[in-house]
Amino acid sequence: MILLHIIGGLLGLTSGAVALSAGKGGKLHRKSGLVFVYAMMLMSVSGAVMAALKPERISVIAGMLTLYLVTTALLTVRRRAQGFDWFTASTMFFGLIVGLLSITFAIQGLNDNDGLAPMGFIFGVVALLAALGDARMLLARNLQWTQRIARHLWRMCFALWIAAASFFLGQSDEFPEALRVMPLLCTPVLLVLLLMFYWLARVLFTQWQPRS
Repeated sequence: MILLHIIGGLLGLTSGAVALSAGKGGKLHRKSGLVFVYAMMLMSVSGAVMAALKPERISVIAGMLTLYLVTTALLTVRRRAQGFDWFTASTMFFGLIVGLLSITFAIQGLNDNDGLAPMGFIFGVVALLAALGDARMLLARNLQWTQRIARHLWRMCFALWIAAASFFLGQSDEFPEALRVMPLLCTPVLLVLLLMFYWLARVLFTQWQPRS
């Protein structure tokens, strides 16, 4: 199980970096994005299972949230439902459950003083916002192109941020001592967030169009 988790994580980080840097809408972007989605599914499911066995509640939430985000991000640009979209309704309830569980664990973490409460609140808010976005899509039936791309973009990027934070910060003690410098390890984690906001701004506030 741990080998699958490591393979999925390494593939996810690599393909995610390629997808972020490649021309949006191009062949390389689409192919690396698909690799990213499937690698993150492998990483998140295996990670959640291992965390549940320990148990590590916040890692279970991280795995469930990552799975939810990449699945809905992919379907946003791939799936066109006819009639009521039952799958999106199902993912909305899944995201709602993840959000409520995360906030519950965060509140318990405050009482236990385990230092994980802030991350629990962050994951909870993100999951609930994503579930709200699902509800919005269900009501609107057909989102505008910019809204659809923005939905796809932020969910993919936040999933990549979770993977990057888990690897560079969560496993920092596994790095050689010479590389165990916090500003250095924080750089790729912050870079993912900066690129997410950059692309969101381009999609929502400019006339940017992806490559055909």
